[in-house]
Amino acid sequence: MPKSNQTMSLHTRLVRSILALSTIIMLSASISIINMVDKKGDENIASETRAWANILAKNSSRFLESDNDISQVKLKEELKQLITTPMINHIHVYRLNDDGSIEYFTSYNKNHNFPAISDKIAQISQLTDIKYQHDHLELIVKITQGQQTLGYLFIQSSLLEKHNFIRKLIYLTLAFLFLSLLLAFAVSQWLFKTTSQPMVKLIDDIGKISKSRNYQTQLARQPYKELDILTKSINLLLLRTDKHISNFVKEQQHTQSQKQALENRLSARTDALKESNQELLSTLEKLHEFQDQLVETEKMASLGDMVAGIAHEVNTPIGLGVTASSLLADKLTEIKTAFENQTLKSSQLKKFLNDGDENIAIIFRNLERAAKLISSFKKVAVDQSSAESRTFNVRGLVDEVLLTLSAKLQSAKVAVSVTCPDELCINSKPGPINQILINLILNSIYHAFDGLEQGTITINIMNLSDQLHINYSDDGIGIDESIKAKIFDPFTTTKRGSGGSGLGMHLVFNLVTQALGGHIVLDEEPEQGVSFDITFPVELAAS
Repeated sequence: MPKSNQTMSLHTRLVRSILALSTIIMLSASISIINMVDKKGDENIASETRAWANILAKNSSRFLESDNDISQVKLKEELKQLITTPMINHIHVYRLNDDGSIEYFTSYNKNHNFPAISDKIAQISQLTDIKYQHDHLELIVKITQGQQTLGYLFIQSSLLEKHNFIRKLIYLTLAFLFLSLLLAFAVSQWLFKTTSQPMVKLIDDIGKISKSRNYQTQLARQPYKELDILTKSINLLLLRTDKHISNFVKEQQHTQSQKQALENRLSARTDALKESNQELLSTLEKLHEFQDQLVETEKMASLGDMVAGIAHEVNTPIGLGVTASSLLADKLTEIKTAFENQTLKSSQLKKFLNDGDENIAIIFRNLERAAKLISSFKKVAVDQSSAESRTFNVRGLVDEVLLTLSAKLQSAKVAVSVTCPDELCINSKPGPINQILINLILNSIYHAFDGLEQGTITINIMNLSDQLHINYSDDGIGIDESIKAKIFDPFTTTKRGSGGSGLGMHLVFNLVTQALGGHIVLDEEPEQGVSFDITFPVELAAS
């Protein structure tokens, strides 16, 4: 839900705008003035410092030339007398010796409370230009006599007086800014008061019109041009609103009369439709009954196909077992006869024993194969007739279905490739899963591989996020574009004249969506054949 825009009163906006504008102007002007004063102060102090340094250096030259031992004391006294400004904190005088070395000569401190500072001999080359520190500046100038350099003079000037002046200027500016904001606030209040009275009157008049709903009332003219234009627009809107309401009332009356006439006609037709609907409902109920019967018939048809296949598969191993047992009985009769006639040879007995082992092995293998076929068919048949949930191995279930359909698959020359984890055990309904796989495989045999010499069916099964995913595909002739959109609808078939009921895929759809609570999707653009994606929720069980 979008957040509603917060409204602001005109008074608040006017006051804020004036105060903000005044603050910006005053702050900008104050900062500019303070920066200009600060810069000018630095320039003046630097200029005065350089002038004092040159004067003091000139007066110090004669003392550096003298070899008198008290010249240092005399120069110090000279400096005390010459320096009359409180701006200078320290003076150092250094003498340049004949061998090029520089030594401390004398110094001056502002007063006895000012501690002495270390010499600046190592910084002579760096302080030839003025260097600014936090509260002072420093400079070193040469002391010369003609073209000869006698030494150097270090001077340190205080910036504290300038800083104090800037601080006082800031306090004065803040006080002036505060007074200016008070004046701006008073001016904004006066402006709002003089301009808001007509608007308040206009708002009251509009509120009265809205409450009384008398849109023929016209608002009075306003003293300000903008408000007067707004008043004229509102008056025009009121006239149009009144006209629109009048037209709306007339239309409502006309609509009401037409509605009454339409209700009378609808009442007559509704009675007739009730009778028709009753007949349609009874017909629809009969159609549902017939559809349920056809679906059950389709289930039984698929079961009949399995029975025929199982009967064919079981007859083969039973026939081989009967043949082997008959041959073994004949051999046994020969051995008994030879034994009774006392003509039995050891070689004959040895051959009988070897043949007997082979025949018994043949009988055992074929009876075991028949037992497995019957057991698999029994499991599939029991699962198809039951919708109960149980724990089972998915790969085993698929193998049982393929075993029951092996005769159909062999006769149609269809190979089945299954990819499924051997240890995948789930708790679900095996019956609907059996029916889904059987119907999909039979559908491929009857439709996808019709007219083809051989084919391949691929079944990929995996468990992801408590969902069993089954991808069923074949490389047959595919599905005609005309029936793709209605493949899961009942009675949709391409072999209606050849005995096809059109209920196979409808049965699969109902089993997936209703019995298993899942989804089945037809891949619209497979490279070859057909592909179905089936997913439904399952519960993993210990393997």
